[in-house]
Amino acid sequence: MPANHRPGLDDVLAAQKTLSGISRVTALEGSRYLSRLVGAPVRLKCENLQRTGSFKIRGAYTRIAGLTEPERARGVVAASAGNHAQGVALAAHLLGVRSTVFMPVGAPLPKVAATREYGAEVRLHGQVVDETLAAAREYAATSGAVLIHPFDHPDVVAGQGTVGLEILEQCPDVRTVVVGIGGGGLAAGVAVAVKSLRPGVRIVGVQAEGSAAYPPSLAAGHPVTLPEVSTMADGMKVGRPGDVPFRIVRELVDEVRTVSEDALSAALLLCLERAKMVVEPAGASPVAALLTEPGAFEGPVVAVLSGGNVDPVVLERSLRHGMAAAGRYLSLRLRLPDRPGVLAALLGELSRADANVLAVNHFRTDPGLGVSEAEVEVRLETLGPEHCAEVSAALSAAGYRILG
Repeated sequence: MPANHRPGLDDVLAAQKTLSGISRVTALEGSRYLSRLVGAPVRLKCENLQRTGSFKIRGAYTRIAGLTEPERARGVVAASAGNHAQGVALAAHLLGVRSTVFMPVGAPLPKVAATREYGAEVRLHGQVVDETLAAAREYAATSGAVLIHPFDHPDVVAGQGTVGLEILEQCPDVRTVVVGIGGGGLAAGVAVAVKSLRPGVRIVGVQAEGSAAYPPSLAAGHPVTLPEVSTMADGMKVGRPGDVPFRIVRELVDEVRTVSEDALSAALLLCLERAKMVVEPAGASPVAALLTEPGAFEGPVVAVLSGGNVDPVVLERSLRHGMAAAGRYLSLRLRLPDRPGVLAALLGELSRADANVLAVNHFRTDPGLGVSEAEVEVRLETLGPEHCAEVSAALSAAGYRILG
């Protein structure tokens, strides 16, 4: 369809037919923990279990399938931090089209490897998606390849909108849909599908605080480019909304919220521990919004887990951050007599308090210490804030002097 076309329900329904047998109808799983927290049923739309690990195959395949034969013969080019890259690579492979994908220099290595394995030629360029996209545009202009934009095209928006159709089929009584926003293609597509069939359903978009281009853009009435973007959620690290999705988000999305890095980490940890779902930070953003203000969402709620392609290094760092944000780490300094057996006794006391010792630092030479004193710093893993207080109380009751 034309690049300036405003996709509607008919376009989303057509995309659903195009994607039949290509994309999966992903599961809608209930979350008891989030349901108790929100006070209403909460279900998770598991696009992290989609082909290529995210919703992106929907829009990419819809867009490439709509190309003419001469356009397909010229090949396609895309720019992405990872999820769109994999979606384009697989879609092009399935349709027999040559693909070139530009990715940021710092793109997670598993995403780069997966994109190559799906059949694309990968070129690393730029530090953020906007710079990478500029390189892809230049390549398209010089090579004749068709640019498959990650979010700013009506075919892409229509393809992503099939997520919304599935939500209504799987949860007919849904009252609120919470969906992450990067450039806006997924949120716009879901909004078109849901609002066309159920205009009373509330659509809430979620952005990471460090890359939240939509709030200032909505306030200005047009897409605004952020001077810089910074977030662990590389899937939504976009500095400017797309023109096509922006018009739809402004019209149909009821609210756009932002979430902190702490909330993203906590959400990722919760998805892993409670829902048994491996989700990338961007994919966990709707859950982060529920954790941040659970009383703000009318149920039943559907939170879209948009992707699960997380770099193991990022996952490890995010989980540590999430545990810290949840109050599950405790660091203590104690003053002890410097004699044999004292440190062993302290570790025994911590064991009885069910605290897991991660590290111990033992100091004997600080000028502030007495000749027969030592200072110990212990870093502990606990069950949460209440357990932290219990551990401290147990040490104090046992006669230990806690300095901080």
